[in-house]
Amino acid sequence: MKFRLVFWVLAGFFLAAPLRADIVSAIAKVKPSVVLVGTFKSTNSPRFSLRGTGFVVGDGNLVITNAHVLPQSAEEDVEAGLVIQIRDGQNEWQMRPATLLEGDKIHDLALLRFQGPAAPAVTVRDSGAVQEGQAIAFMGFPIGGALGFSPVTHRGMVSSITPAALPTPSARQLNQQAIRSLRGDGRFDIFQLDGTAYPGNSGGPLFDPETGDVLGVINMVFIKGTRESALTNPSGITYAIPSAHILQLLQRGKVN
Repeated sequence: MKFRLVFWVLAGFFLAAPLRADIVSAIAKVKPSVVLVGTFKSTNSPRFSLRGTGFVVGDGNLVITNAHVLPQSAEEDVEAGLVIQIRDGQNEWQMRPATLLEGDKIHDLALLRFQGPAAPAVTVRDSGAVQEGQAIAFMGFPIGGALGFSPVTHRGMVSSITPAALPTPSARQLNQQAIRSLRGDGRFDIFQLDGTAYPGNSGGPLFDPETGDVLGVINMVFIKGTRESALTNPSGITYAIPSAHILQLLQRGKVN
C-alpha cells in the first residue's frame, strides 16, 4: 500500500513538472515581443501616455494591437505622436515612432510599423483548432501601467466560443460595413475567457501556455460600465479576438 502511494505521488510530480516548465518557457518566449503602445508629446506631463499593449509579429518591425487603443484624431491631442516602447538588449525601454499600416475596425485590430532595429516576433497560429476548455495565458500591462511597466501574465481557459459583433462607439461612425456587422452579416466568433484582464491589457497576446504561440488578442471593449467599476469590481470575464483575424490582417497588409 505504501509503495503504491509513493508511486502515485512521484508519478504526479513528474507529470506536473513538464507543465510548469512549459509555461515558464512560454513566458520567456513571448515576453520580449510584448510592447507598450501609447502617445508621446514633449510638452505633456507625463510625456508618454500608455494606451494599451501590443506584440511584435512578422519581420520584427510590426506590432498587432487593438484598433480602439489608437488615438482618435477627432477627440484627442493630434499633436501627440503614436509610439511603441520595447525592451532592448539591456532590458531598458526604448521608444520608437510608429505608424498605422493596416486597420480592421470590425475585429478591432490594428497593424503598426515601428522604426529602428527589428525585435523578436511571436509566432501567430491559426485559431481554428482552439476548443472550449483549452488552457490559455495572456500578457500585458494591467491597470494602465499602475503596477509598473513590466509585462504581467495571467492563466485561464477558453470558457466559451461565442458569436459577437463589436459595438460601434458612436452613431457618427456608422457606415455600410458597420451596419452589416450589427445586422449579423459581420458577426464573428470570439473567445470568452475565465481570466480577469484590466484596462491596459487591451491589445495583448493570448497565447498557448505550452508553446507560446499566439492564439488571439485581448479585447476590453466588451467591459460593462466605467473604467472605475472595471477596476474595483472586475467581472472575471475577458474576451479575445481569435488569431485567424490577425493572419487575415497580415495578409491584407502584404506581410508574410
